[in-house]
Amino acid sequence: MNSKTYTPKATDIKHEWYIVDAAGQTLGRVATEVARLLRGKHKPMYATHVDTGDYVIIINAKDIVVTGNKLTDKVYVHHTMYPGGFREIAFRDQLAKHPTRPIYDAIKGMLPHNRLGREMIGKLKVYAGAEHPHTAQTPKEYKLEYSKEQGE
Repeated sequence: MNSKTYTPKATDIKHEWYIVDAAGQTLGRVATEVARLLRGKHKPMYATHVDTGDYVIIINAKDIVVTGNKLTDKVYVHHTMYPGGFREIAFRDQLAKHPTRPIYDAIKGMLPHNRLGREMIGKLKVYAGAEHPHTAQTPKEYKLEYSKEQGE
């Protein structure tokens, strides 16, 4: 048998622009769909070692929803690398101070933790409100597979 594995070349890859409205959507469900788009898993030419993904614009990040008690119980932790520099912030406070960070961090954690993942996260644009400066790219509206009306 003389079949060869197909590897997408840089000239074969077309990066689309999608816009996702996160208002009223669950954080984890939005993050998984967007991570899928950024990696390019929705395309037939997907390869793990090549960035075949698309650009994604997320609007209304401040209106993201979490289930259960995560609003008060979920905590973001980091260390400043100075003595006594352990910092933690609750989800509710993080959403009030930096409304784009929870969704950005959730998506970043779902991408590869290497050079390729850093390239992919660079194609993510998150905005707290409904306005964004990417109208020149003519993004297509991406309808999330799961919406609140379907389940629960």
